[in-house]
Amino acid sequence: MKAIVMAGGQGTRLRPLTVERPKPLLPLVNKPVISHIVDWLRRYGVEEIVVTLQHQAEWFQNYLSSGANQDIHIEYLIEDVPLGTAGGIALALADGLISPDESVLVVSGDVVTDFDIRSIITYHHDRQADVTVALHRVSNPLEYGMVITEADGRITQFVEKPGWAEVVSDLINTGIYVLEAKTLAMIPIGVAYDFSNDLFPRLMEQNKRIYGCPVSGYWCDVGTPAAYLQANSDILAHIVEHEPLGEHIGGEIWTGENVQIAPDAELYGPIYLGNNVQIKGGVIVHGPAVIRDDTVVDSRVNISHTVIWRGCYIGEDAEIHGAVISRQCVFKRKVLVREGAVVGDRCTVGEGAVIGQDVKLWPAKEIESGAIVRNSIVWGSRGRRVLFSRFGVTGVVNVDLTPEFCAKLGVAFGASLPKGSMVTINRDTHPSSRMLKRAIISGLPAAGIQVWDLRTQPVPVARFTTRMSDAQAGVHVRISPHDRRVVDISFMAADGLDLGRAKEREVERLFFREDFRRAQLDDIGTIDYAPDVEEQYAQAFLQRLDCDCIQNAHANIAVDYAHATTVDVLEPLLAELDVEVVGLNTRVDAQLLSILEREWEHGMEQLARIVHAMGLQFGARLDVSGSKVFLVDDQGRLIHHTVAAAIMADLVWREQPGAMVAVPVDRPAIFERLAAQYGGQVLRTKVDLYSLMTAAAHHSVPLAADGHGHFISSDFDPVPDGMFALARLTQYLAKHEVRLSELAASLPRFEWLHETIPCSWDAKGRVMRRVNEEAASYDPNTVDGVKFFLDNEHWVLVRPDPDRASLHIYVEAPTIEDAERLMSERVAWVQSLERN
Repeated sequence: MKAIVMAGGQGTRLRPLTVERPKPLLPLVNKPVISHIVDWLRRYGVEEIVVTLQHQAEWFQNYLSSGANQDIHIEYLIEDVPLGTAGGIALALADGLISPDESVLVVSGDVVTDFDIRSIITYHHDRQADVTVALHRVSNPLEYGMVITEADGRITQFVEKPGWAEVVSDLINTGIYVLEAKTLAMIPIGVAYDFSNDLFPRLMEQNKRIYGCPVSGYWCDVGTPAAYLQANSDILAHIVEHEPLGEHIGGEIWTGENVQIAPDAELYGPIYLGNNVQIKGGVIVHGPAVIRDDTVVDSRVNISHTVIWRGCYIGEDAEIHGAVISRQCVFKRKVLVREGAVVGDRCTVGEGAVIGQDVKLWPAKEIESGAIVRNSIVWGSRGRRVLFSRFGVTGVVNVDLTPEFCAKLGVAFGASLPKGSMVTINRDTHPSSRMLKRAIISGLPAAGIQVWDLRTQPVPVARFTTRMSDAQAGVHVRISPHDRRVVDISFMAADGLDLGRAKEREVERLFFREDFRRAQLDDIGTIDYAPDVEEQYAQAFLQRLDCDCIQNAHANIAVDYAHATTVDVLEPLLAELDVEVVGLNTRVDAQLLSILEREWEHGMEQLARIVHAMGLQFGARLDVSGSKVFLVDDQGRLIHHTVAAAIMADLVWREQPGAMVAVPVDRPAIFERLAAQYGGQVLRTKVDLYSLMTAAAHHSVPLAADGHGHFISSDFDPVPDGMFALARLTQYLAKHEVRLSELAASLPRFEWLHETIPCSWDAKGRVMRRVNEEAASYDPNTVDGVKFFLDNEHWVLVRPDPDRASLHIYVEAPTIEDAERLMSERVAWVQSLERN
């Protein structure tokens, strides 16, 4: 018997899953719905299939082809206009795809079933029926077409989607029919015609033999997201008969090829994992769950009763429960997706965002970090059209930052500069950075930009070269020191400083509008390697130091180079200064540029032990970029970053009494106390590196420090340089014949606390307004957030995080008990402002 599969519907109830694909091609565990139908038909001996198509017909033809690889012959009938369920079948008869004297099996293309086809055909022939409708018993017939039959099975009435007052049967029309092809002759050609509403009532009027055959077994109309989830669950639970899903690895878990599961992941079946799926450490998956090909589920994710399509990335600590996630979606860390949510193709959900119950996101939506989405989004986007964060353009490698993305970014950045400009470009040694750097390089010349490749230099060297050359701008690509999956792309202006927000907005506008300048053939930029980069930096480095003072001191220190290229630059400079160095982690290793926080802490503790055991003057650890330096004193004690900044300020004021030192507004008042001792001044800046660099570049500021390891010596270069800060510290200690431990002990005591609390993006502005209003009587400082002094010894700062849905609260008080009490009070205060 020949089968006709009706696959022309648009699947509107399943949107957004069907926005970009027909309903019968929705993936159901390991293959599309229509493939399960083909498997079912083939099991019962059907050898020929005609598929009626209208909506996105080419998808079916590309996927199913002729059916040869499935041991079945498939032909297609494409409707130019929608012809209804019966109109397309009549067209098949008119086109000769079916014979007038044969019986035909008709199947809806969106059902999952294991009905015994032979029993339906036998029932049809035994009763010499013109039409036999496969009937199925359901507990709630309201969403289906109810069928009323006589005792012998002859159908007397079709009731489409009855109300409870009309329900007199639990038998429904399954959309599966056996009919004699001659009955199709009465259907007008090229006119929309439906089986239940048009053909069957007309046949009944003519007293044709229409029977209903109650069939046991499994049947599901995959017409809604809830039914789609249920069908996936039923296949996994073997409630419906199906072909093998893949390799069974135990525990009701089936996998495709090349699946990676971390040893400490917890998987509770039934679960299907597609080809190349990666399940990272600490992940918990409660079945029924489907995770399809090429999806990465990152550490500590919690998933239950969910279907995730191919090519998705689920970030750390995310939770997804009872949802359907379409293909190529990106969920950042700590995202929460509630039951009933449906997310369309290529959506990006920012860190900490919440997708509410039954929310639907149409394709290509961007949800900003911390957003709480309570209503479906069809048009537009909740995402901010923002590329830049505090670390530049940042994202997961090959998820957010792909080669094609970076090539486009290169063109956009190049288009923001005058044609013919030169741009320096630099990277660390990691393969991810190399790949994305080359993609950016491919984009810059397309906008008429000359590229000067610095190869692999520490960031301070790249900033220095950009400032001292004819470059109009610079780019640095690095693996994040905090997360090896993430790459940071930082951009700098001609002076080596960060771009600034105005220029970042210009690049964002060009990027999102794709309003690029395209260079003509003769204007395409060139790519060259920059000469003598390290030599020029080294020459300026030594010129700004008192080399005789350092050389005469014969200092002995320990330096941890963190496996980065800083060793190639700083080690020969310290040798020329006659500094005896115990070098740690001197081997450049791309795989160790990004380490966990506990590994960093272990490295600092190891440095402290070495300094103490060998009686060295101090120890220093550079970050992988060379921009930061972290200190250990001569007693082997770790020096807090803010204390290190205060020590450097103290030494600067000893050299230059009355000078101005720049620090961010969130650092404690120890800097004002030290300034008072030396007649100095303190310039408070915003809490970002760009503001600190700007202060160093445009004010008479010999030192700018952020209390996070960044030190700027503006007489050398108005940018953070941990290598130069280390050398300058060595000079100061030698000149003043003082030890780090002595300086730390001499500092004024302070008790300063910082806490971060969540605050939704929608509430941030309102909360900050309330904070400013209620602090008005204290004459608040609003350089960055709202800072107010309760008295001379107690102050509070509330500052919104620019990248996350959170607020920062800082307090200072004379004692730790006082500071803890003040912090507790102010956290409760700010939280009450958000609630009210």
